[in-house]
Amino acid sequence: MMNFFKMLFLGILMTSTLITISALSWFTAWMGLEMNLLAIIPLMKTSQNKLSAEAAIKYFIVQAMASAILLFSITLISLTNNTSFELSSVTSSLIDSTLILKMGAAPLHFWLPEVVSGLDWNLVFIILTWQKIAPMILLSYCMNPHFLLSCSIILSSFISGILGINQTCMRKLMAFSSINHMGWMLSTLFSSLNLWFYYFSIYALTNFNILVLFHKIHLFYMNQLSKITLNNKLLKFFFMFNFLSLGGLPPFLGFLPKWLTINFLVNSNFLTLSIILVLFTLVTLFFYVRLTFSSFTLNSEESMTSSLTSNFKSWQALTNLYVLMGLPLFFFMANIY
Repeated sequence: MMNFFKMLFLGILMTSTLITISALSWFTAWMGLEMNLLAIIPLMKTSQNKLSAEAAIKYFIVQAMASAILLFSITLISLTNNTSFELSSVTSSLIDSTLILKMGAAPLHFWLPEVVSGLDWNLVFIILTWQKIAPMILLSYCMNPHFLLSCSIILSSFISGILGINQTCMRKLMAFSSINHMGWMLSTLFSSLNLWFYYFSIYALTNFNILVLFHKIHLFYMNQLSKITLNNKLLKFFFMFNFLSLGGLPPFLGFLPKWLTINFLVNSNFLTLSIILVLFTLVTLFFYVRLTFSSFTLNSEESMTSSLTSNFKSWQALTNLYVLMGLPLFFFMANIY
């Protein structure tokens, strides 16, 4: 019964996102967002986690407020007899702010770390990845004033780096990491949805590799990182490379979307924005390196030659290997074609 319950609401969750991104009017897009909200709330509430009810209420209040503002903006559009996605600058700015609130980008990010800190890792993955798709695609339809988006991009990079340094809760740390990556993904929307799709896919894959292991070993705080496969240094060594890939450090795959984004920003004369993004991302890379530093040293109980543990499945090894070797593989395929 519980599996059917989860499958039902997961199906509604995915369908509502598809309805939103394929909508031909703002009202249909709003309906899809409301279906998405009503589908994820039952998934967030679990009897095993006492904090899930508080997180679900916080998420519902913020998302309902954003939906109300979006419906108000749609009403303003209807008064001008314009039901398409072509908007005036004032209405566009209002809808942009609403969608920024829905996805949790700065400066309207206040709810994201608090909601994520009360959820299990599987719901954290959905909040940080799947729930960003619909608002970002809708945002690409109405991002005429570049100043508002540029402010959100800069603040997302700056705030996530500063607030993420002192965090010991891994769920909040991944939330601030998501805010930083949202700044980069918003900057890719200046180019095209194709570049955004490349960035989002690589970010989701890297996040998946990290959160699956956190979910398996029930890790929630930074001081528990030493417990990750203590008798298997090689597994811990390769797993921690995912954090460096998430920070965009070459030669890992996470460097590729940042490289493409910087290349576009420079070619489009967004020089100041690209410099600010790179500088502030170095702050987030600092706490990624701080997380991984203990994994690059050996103690008496760890070995680099021990075999892989049985609970580390082959598909997890392949996804981790792809994140580590994806950038050289990309260059190899580019030279062939």
